[in-house]
Amino acid sequence: MQGRDPKRKIFLIATEESGDRLGSALMKVLRQRLGDGVQFEGVGGRTMAREGLDSLFPIEELSIVGFAAVVQQLPKILRLIRKTVDAVTEAAPDALVIIDSPDFTHRVARRVRARNPAIPIVDYVSPQLWAWRPGRARTMLGYVDHVLGLLPFEPEEYRKLGGPPCSYVGHPLVEQLPSLRPDTEERTRRDGEPPVLLVLPGSRRSEIRHHIEVFGAALGRLQAEGRAFELMLPTMPHLEATVREGIASWPVKPQIVIGENEKRAAFRIAHAALAKSGTVTLELALSGIPMVTAYRVGAMEAFILRRAIRVSSVILANLVIGQDVIPEFLQEDCTPEKLAQALWEVLTETSLRQQQVEAFAQLDTIMSTGNKSPSVLAADIVLATMHKGRR
Repeated sequence: MQGRDPKRKIFLIATEESGDRLGSALMKVLRQRLGDGVQFEGVGGRTMAREGLDSLFPIEELSIVGFAAVVQQLPKILRLIRKTVDAVTEAAPDALVIIDSPDFTHRVARRVRARNPAIPIVDYVSPQLWAWRPGRARTMLGYVDHVLGLLPFEPEEYRKLGGPPCSYVGHPLVEQLPSLRPDTEERTRRDGEPPVLLVLPGSRRSEIRHHIEVFGAALGRLQAEGRAFELMLPTMPHLEATVREGIASWPVKPQIVIGENEKRAAFRIAHAALAKSGTVTLELALSGIPMVTAYRVGAMEAFILRRAIRVSSVILANLVIGQDVIPEFLQEDCTPEKLAQALWEVLTETSLRQQQVEAFAQLDTIMSTGNKSPSVLAADIVLATMHKGRR
């Protein structure tokens, strides 16, 4: 009589909240597929813990922002990398899934591959090699078996750059569209007067400090020029104090809304937005909200990025759409005057606003994953890669 197939062991590593959510959804589908025949180990946060992961260490230990902070914390980071590599090689899993956070996860993956080349490695969320350091694609070929891309243009980029196989599995936002789009009543408010204007200065304290003053000045100028609007600023509980401190000197005070559900409610009634560049631009575009974007960093970081960036736009929504429909104001171009002028245009029925609305309407088709959710597609590839590794 044939013995029962032993449990499949999957080691996952996610060190940020967004990766933790992806990891949790992936674990849920893998458990649906494998039932009691799967065992999870690794590094993750609260949502992965709810799916049964006992994290090797709290991911808060890696919530480090800024170059100076990284240098200061380097011995600790290296210790955690060594600890994670030891745990993976000792577990000898059927697959290692690294989720985002490439500065940490890729260092782990390279060392694991060197110690035990038989462990299949899947990278969930591609590094932004299409934007900078494209040479990483060929390097990844040496330690990644498959990349799960969140953006539809990524598989072609990996092919052109000579990287590992990459499959588009879909962005998690694709599964959240109903919470981003207005119902009939909310649509009436979105089109009503005064228009609701969202302001999104960033999701990290350093980002907020770089943008809050210039955003406030731009909004003050817009109001002084006679444009009426209702201002809303969505943020998270841990950033509320930083935001309140930053807006204390603003000439026009926003209504601060706190938490993910409140943010989505604000998105559903918003007419336009002023946002710091990042994933939020894709979230706004999928919500159908015309926007103006800005990005400011410290002088040293700006110096490095200027020499490294290889795309025409740093705006994620522009890259997915394939045309630069969203204006971006970077570094010295990020002035109150320029932001206010562009905001006037997206708040009013201009050609700029119309062009964005039409482009955003194409996103459902561009980002479609057919009838399978991103987490199901991701699980399919993890299982296929795992089975290849067992042969």
